[in-house]
Amino acid sequence: MDARETIALLPEAARATSAVVDRITDEAWSWPTPCDEWDVRDLLNHLTSEHLWAPHLLRGETLEQVGDRYDGDVLGADPRDTWRRTIAASMLAWGSADPDGRVHTSMGLIPVGVYAIQMLTDLTVHGWDLAKGARTAYEPVPDAVEAIWAAYRPRRRNGDPIAPVFAAPVPTDSEDRLDQLVALLGRSPDWNAAA
Repeated sequence: MDARETIALLPEAARATSAVVDRITDEAWSWPTPCDEWDVRDLLNHLTSEHLWAPHLLRGETLEQVGDRYDGDVLGADPRDTWRRTIAASMLAWGSADPDGRVHTSMGLIPVGVYAIQMLTDLTVHGWDLAKGARTAYEPVPDAVEAIWAAYRPRRRNGDPIAPVFAAPVPTDSEDRLDQLVALLGRSPDWNAAA
């Protein structure tokens, strides 16, 4: 899948995750998620921060130019509203992104297409994480799931993590592609906050 096709999937993936955010109940913010170190609010804070960065990086700014403005709590008193405004600005920036361009990241200067698959992964997998933590439904974008699977599945070697940010793959007998994807990226498809 080329950069343009990946970028085209981002708004749909954003809508799917936003639907989860809209269903997070007030009591669910402190509930655990499949991301061991983050509760529901922490996880949304992380995802929101990533999308606050996107317009800057897509404009060609460096990490140093952005600085630490998005460290700490970026959600404020109304996490849902902050997410809505942030994801709208991010998708607007992606809509005018140069598919052949490059962006500055913590991994160095990378192609926009690589950044796009990373952001698509964050939206899709963290959408699942948020839904699991908040105990609500999640309807992923099938084409996004397939694109991420195609990007990460070939990297698996001997059960090692796909990338440093992911835990080692976990086994699953599920034939559901989303289950297979989250297992590939170190999550148990059967994760249950109540367990």
